[in-house]
Amino acid sequence: MTIYFYSSHDEYSEFSNFSRHGFTLDDKYWRTVEHYFQAKKFPGLPQEERIRTAPTPSKAKQLGRSRTSPLRADWEKVKDDIMRQAVLAKFRAHDVLKKRLLETGNENLVENAPKDYYWGCGQDGSGKNMLGKILMETRKILG
Repeated sequence: MTIYFYSSHDEYSEFSNFSRHGFTLDDKYWRTVEHYFQAKKFPGLPQEERIRTAPTPSKAKQLGRSRTSPLRADWEKVKDDIMRQAVLAKFRAHDVLKKRLLETGNENLVENAPKDYYWGCGQDGSGKNMLGKILMETRKILG
């Protein structure tokens, strides 16, 4: 069986990077995985803190996609590991989420994001589903 997640209306909405399950990482509190991921595009720059303190994950994403500050040069090399760190921190910080993730057993987890062919499966299912893969890696680490 495959478990799909994406929106706040899905049964597994807490697997989304937009779920409001904060955590501490790098000695700072992050409201969502999306906040952390977007902020780490600009380490040490004022943009990093603006994103960290954004009121919503949507706003954090919007700020992270802005190119008013230069994107870190190694972003393509480090983005997967940054996502891994944030997802693991989120599930370690919330026992109820950890339990929910572990209850998925060996099921395939897929971010059903129709416009995202990297983190999600894309509209036609041909995407890389990297977020789903990272969640399954996290499940194995926590199990």
